[in-house]
Amino acid sequence: MAKKADKKEAKQEEKKEQAKPAEQPQQKSDGSIRQGSKVKVDYTGTFDDGKVFDASAQHGQPLEFEVGAKMIIPGFEKAVVGMKKGEEKNIHLEPCDAYGDINPEAVKKIPKEHLPKEQEPQAGMILLVNLPNGMQFPARIIEIGDKDVTIDLNHPLAGKCLNFKIKVVEVS
Repeated sequence: MAKKADKKEAKQEEKKEQAKPAEQPQQKSDGSIRQGSKVKVDYTGTFDDGKVFDASAQHGQPLEFEVGAKMIIPGFEKAVVGMKKGEEKNIHLEPCDAYGDINPEAVKKIPKEHLPKEQEPQAGMILLVNLPNGMQFPARIIEIGDKDVTIDLNHPLAGKCLNFKIKVVEVS
């Protein structure tokens, strides 16, 4: 008799579970930034010596991105999670959480004849390299030889520690 009652109760529970609407991910109602949040932040990025390398004020508007969409460097994205509108924070990022370490394999020699003819190559000059998919990628000339030039395809901020002052302007 107890087995029949247990089976009946189990079937009722199963029906209740099937009748429930699909559960939505839990959303924090306190306005905190979470995965999937669309945010706008004002920021100032500096090196350890205090020199500013970028700031939202230079662009005339806050940085806008979706948390979790991998639109920005990982350490910056991770730092805003849990913040709320109006909140400010200072963060320090090691290269692994920013633009990565310098990759020696991204330094290449190319023949001078492959460079644009209209300008004499100089060390420090930035070139736009055409990729097979049609996109362009910046490369910095680091050395000029008689017949070739050495270019660095690493991001200009690779290998650097970065500091950011962040202020959340909007969360949706």
